[in-house]
Amino acid sequence: MKLTSPLLLLAICVVLAVAGWFATMLSGRYGLATPVLPLTGLVTMGVIVALTLVLGIRVLRWRNGKKKKKILNPILAAWTLVLAQACAYTGAVLLGWHAGIVVEQLRLWNLRSNQDITWQALAMAGGALIMVVVGLVVERFCRIPPEDGDADSRPGVQGKRSKPSAEGEYAYRSD
Repeated sequence: MKLTSPLLLLAICVVLAVAGWFATMLSGRYGLATPVLPLTGLVTMGVIVALTLVLGIRVLRWRNGKKKKKILNPILAAWTLVLAQACAYTGAVLLGWHAGIVVEQLRLWNLRSNQDITWQALAMAGGALIMVVVGLVVERFCRIPPEDGDADSRPGVQGKRSKPSAEGEYAYRSD
């Protein structure tokens, strides 16, 4: 698997910011409610972030500890990696959407009597930013550092271990 590209996350964020701005503009023009997630969504985001961190720390401890004593379940490591990447992508989508809402709301900040929607969108954008950061950090936790003696321990392989591929190696191995 490839590492998640921060540039791709930024592109997703920008596209969704434009979409969020446009949706907010249209909803305001037609007298509809602003399309912002409720603050209870922060609880769900917090649970996802906490679960991702707990699983990521588990993989990090295995990676930095003695691997021969306790074997890490490769399925758990793969799930942790996928959860971290999903957390980063979901955070980018939510961050972009709510940033677009904030931009549209700030345009008429002084004229609005109810500014709760803007604060709600800012809170959701902040939670989404935390999701992106935790997703990227936990994804890095799942990488296996290159080992010197690893090539000698595999049957049929002789000499030095080649450099890790551009895709990187994670705490689970597919070979």
